[in-house]
Amino acid sequence: MAQDLRKLLEKKRGEVSGEAMKEGHEDRFLDKLEDTFPTKTRSLWPVFRIAASVAVLVMAGIWYWNQTNPAQTSDTQVVDSQSDPDLQQITLGDLSPDLKKVEDYYMTNINLELAQLDLSGEKKSVADGFITQLGELDSEYRSLNAELNEVGPNDQTISALIRNLQLRLQLLHKLKETLDQFKSSENEQDQSISI
Repeated sequence: MAQDLRKLLEKKRGEVSGEAMKEGHEDRFLDKLEDTFPTKTRSLWPVFRIAASVAVLVMAGIWYWNQTNPAQTSDTQVVDSQSDPDLQQITLGDLSPDLKKVEDYYMTNINLELAQLDLSGEKKSVADGFITQLGELDSEYRSLNAELNEVGPNDQTISALIRNLQLRLQLLHKLKETLDQFKSSENEQDQSISI
């Protein structure tokens, strides 16, 4: 009863190839195929147009907001980021590339810590003492820079400038820790009140 599959397929192929399809068979088949699986795809163009319009509106809103609400400036200067261009003063970074790296490192970290501080509400009263000390350290840094320009570079002045930068960064770390402790104590009080 075992038949050779090849012979059976060749026999069937010969029978099928001799028959012709009915007129319009292919068209009817394609119509049914189109009904079952439509080739029409949704265009994403309207979605892109809406997204572009929203993006333009958001950018215009941000621009308008920045124009009408300028950034509030603080009256306490903690880091002297800009100096008078008319005065040709020597700074710590002008003495050597290594000292420039040290000065840039501390100034960048000090500015980063200042930018991350949240001094809103009751936290501002906690931070006022620290801000005052930072202001004093900044004025001391300027006087050390003036001494550097008057006397010239020496080891004591350079060490004092670097130590000043270190103290400011340490003071900012202590301020951050104090604010974190203040925040955690507020959270504990809120939890005890809610219980």
